[in-house]
Amino acid sequence: MLHGIITFVIDTVTGLFAGFLLLRFWMQVQRVRPPLGLAQAIFQITDWLVHPIRRIVPGFAGYDWATLIGAFLVALLSMLVDVWLLSQFSVQTIFLLAIFRMLQWILYGLMALLVLEAVFSWVNPHAPFAPFVRALNEPVLSPFRKLIPPLGGLDFSPLVVLIVLQVLSKVLNELLLKLFML
Repeated sequence: MLHGIITFVIDTVTGLFAGFLLLRFWMQVQRVRPPLGLAQAIFQITDWLVHPIRRIVPGFAGYDWATLIGAFLVALLSMLVDVWLLSQFSVQTIFLLAIFRMLQWILYGLMALLVLEAVFSWVNPHAPFAPFVRALNEPVLSPFRKLIPPLGGLDFSPLVVLIVLQVLSKVLNELLLKLFML
């Protein structure tokens, strides 16, 4: 029971922190400026990790790779602690688990952004954060909006993307299980 509680706390804290790192990276990729308060919070929470990594790995091709590397290091640390609590695994296994964890965080983050956009569209489409969330979702939704036209004024593309992301998550989990069955 204690193991489960410790794992839950570690996964929650590292998942939230990595979520901020991945959001920071995605905002930079999409060239989206968040509302000032959110931007300050994200940078204050993540700068302590990103700046030292940036001294070693500068931005390249217009991307802040230090932020993405920071998210991976958080995933790696999370997996190291989780695996250390369970039993001993090889370094390659822990590295692979960290990659899977980061991919899961990316999928969960995209799902959360889609749900936020749906909530904003129902509750208050003119909320201050609505354009920011919409801009982050646009690259994911636009290919599906081209394939699925609005029906009766309703845009079903977010629902389809959520289903696709859920399928990808399930495939990722099954792939992980198959890798450990070998």
